[in-house]
Amino acid sequence: MITQLFSIIAPVFFGAAFGFVWARLDKPFDAEFVTSMVFNLGTPLLVFSTLTRLNTDPQVFADLAIVVVVAVFSFWLISFAVLKIARLDLRTYLATVMIPNTGNVGLPLSFLAFGEEGLAFAIIVYTIVSLTQFTVGLGIAAGSFSPKELLKNPLIYAVLAALLVMVTKYQLPDWLASTAHIYGQFAIPMMLIMLGVSLAKLKITSFPRNIALSLVRFSMGLGVGLVVSHLFGLEGTVRGVFVLQCAMPAAVFNYMLAMRYKNNPEEVAGLVVTSTLFAFATLPFLLAFVLKL
Repeated sequence: MITQLFSIIAPVFFGAAFGFVWARLDKPFDAEFVTSMVFNLGTPLLVFSTLTRLNTDPQVFADLAIVVVVAVFSFWLISFAVLKIARLDLRTYLATVMIPNTGNVGLPLSFLAFGEEGLAFAIIVYTIVSLTQFTVGLGIAAGSFSPKELLKNPLIYAVLAALLVMVTKYQLPDWLASTAHIYGQFAIPMMLIMLGVSLAKLKITSFPRNIALSLVRFSMGLGVGLVVSHLFGLEGTVRGVFVLQCAMPAAVFNYMLAMRYKNNPEEVAGLVVTSTLFAFATLPFLLAFVLKL
């Protein structure tokens, strides 16, 4: 078990550590370009390639999507209640506590722990959470919601295209399948490097408060993941991936939104860093647990 856990965790730590050290050494890194490439090219192709390479019933993904929506709604209810009780600003903290980092951390971990099948399930979770980030999360940060933002998300079109291929059982030409696979593969390592670069630029503030909120994010994610997956009868790999994704730390993108809309970015940065460090500290125990589900 120890060897298995190390083989899962080591690539994640290496990627994040490389990005962290690179940024600390003040090496050139065009974050805007890399983010755009990963979001607009790498991740959509990773989604399309992974989903179309597996012989999984599309209904399984549809059922999982419903479960994820229920989980995200549960996150919203619990986060809202906790922040109200603690009298903390909702625009600053709600999206950060509510939305887990199912991309930079969740996708690599799911792939390393559960293989390509696990990655496919993780992608469904990531897609729903990402859409939530660009709708609810953006609406919370901006104080308003624009449906146009949803249509700008390339993940929607990648998932729809993949589902169309799966439903029609269309055999992709070799050149298209190999192209999507090759260019989709750079997304996962770049996500980890981007995570490290982002963490290197953020500072921890209000440490006691952020430790408490990090504990809320982790325990809420784990608890909701276990309860919702049990209620919907998830088993095996799909349950392990779902619980793992639910328990991920606060998403780095929340800091970008806080910067854009001037919603106490220093506080959000502190929570993102603390939550991520907390997640790394508990990762061996979390992985050992979900691998036995």
